[in-house]
Amino acid sequence: MSFGFLGIQFGFALQNANVSRIFETLHAKIDNIPLLWIAAPVTGLIIQPIIGHMSDNTWTRLGRRRPYFLTGAILASLALLVMPNSPVLWIAAGMLWIMDASINVSMEPFRAFVGDMLPSEQRTAGFAMQSFFIGIGAVVASMLPYILTNWFGVANTAAAGFIPNSVKWSFYIGAIIFISAILWTVLGSKEYSPEELKSYQPDGEEERHTASLTALYRKKMANKSLAVGSILLALGLIITIILLMIKVEKEVFILALGLAVFGIFELMSGFMQRSGKTKSGLISVVNDLNSMPKTMAQLAVVQFFSWFALFAMWIYTTAAVTGHVYHATDPSSATYNTGANWVGVCFSVYNGSAAIFAFLLIVLARLTNRKTTHMIALLVGSISFISIFFIQNPNLLLLPFVGIGLTWASILAMPYAILTGALPARKMGIYMGIFNFFIVIPQILAASVLGFLVKTIFHEQAIYALILGGISFAIAAVMVLFVDDKN
Repeated sequence: MSFGFLGIQFGFALQNANVSRIFETLHAKIDNIPLLWIAAPVTGLIIQPIIGHMSDNTWTRLGRRRPYFLTGAILASLALLVMPNSPVLWIAAGMLWIMDASINVSMEPFRAFVGDMLPSEQRTAGFAMQSFFIGIGAVVASMLPYILTNWFGVANTAAAGFIPNSVKWSFYIGAIIFISAILWTVLGSKEYSPEELKSYQPDGEEERHTASLTALYRKKMANKSLAVGSILLALGLIITIILLMIKVEKEVFILALGLAVFGIFELMSGFMQRSGKTKSGLISVVNDLNSMPKTMAQLAVVQFFSWFALFAMWIYTTAAVTGHVYHATDPSSATYNTGANWVGVCFSVYNGSAAIFAFLLIVLARLTNRKTTHMIALLVGSISFISIFFIQNPNLLLLPFVGIGLTWASILAMPYAILTGALPARKMGIYMGIFNFFIVIPQILAASVLGFLVKTIFHEQAIYALILGGISFAIAAVMVLFVDDKN
């Protein structure tokens, strides 16, 4: 059931470890890289709730979630073939957008799949198993350029403005593995029908669902959407005006404009419901967002700070390691590319550690609880991020990335194991898509401000972005203590 995640993470890891390298090779400036990465989180913000809503209301011969696994895999595999052949920067940025959209189409239903198929007492193990396959896939994917260069003699450098063959062939192999792993899950698993899932609903769930369809409920949610939308739109416009007055970098506007746009969606939902329209995916997403379970709202804060740290790592580890440890800034130099390959090895180490730690999480959660387990993992991640600043020997970089592996395994498992117990079965997909907002919003924030901070405050020293990520992990660890883990 979870094997397809090996393929998904294979594509995701290739993207994380190599896209910044591709952008720099195509002459992107270091402070513009976060802005180019914005495609990925914005795509997830749009795609995941739509796919979640659609998969909640789908039933075909392939099942409920599996049609989306397969569609996303085909599109992502094609994108992996095209991405390393991008001739110019804007094409590479566009392919990142397409690739991430396709990966999201496959990935979102996998979270709901475990929630659909497993009872509460098995969900920690279920999501830990996903962490295991994610780790295995990412280990090989992250190391592929290094393996192809050092074991098979594939060229690791190319003329200025051209992608090395080691990166190209890594993406080609990734496309084959992506589609193959997804096919294994699609052809080798089953799904419960909507009628079977309904029979497992807890007492009162059907009554609560019926109540959500009444005119009184719709009026209440319409009023809430109008109020929230007005506040967000006003806040977004005010912040945008202030930023224009102080003349900051363009990427800093992204979050302010995002607030305004989201406010507009809230207002649209409110006015549509006021006019009697109820059958709309937009209304479903907005209403479910505005009435999310308490546990989900608490986990949202934890996710916000966790994923801000992760996005800082994915954007800036290559620049931090090549600059702070290897003292190289020219993307066409052999030293820079040696450092970039070593980043791939480090990413492979944290993913491999995550695969091993996935099983430790199950034991630790039984000995303590899911909250304590996640708090410990986040604190380890905080220490690991900050320790990179003090390392000059590339080999010693492997130690903090082992610690990051524990954090990554927990982030992929514990929040979802806690969350699924608080969600109604009929809305598992859409709530998983909405939960992705709190992964995406911090990524947008990171893409909005990190480039500005690195350029103006950190004097283009990317290592300080990782220190900021460590502080963010520490805040997330504290916020875990306030989460209600109830089924």
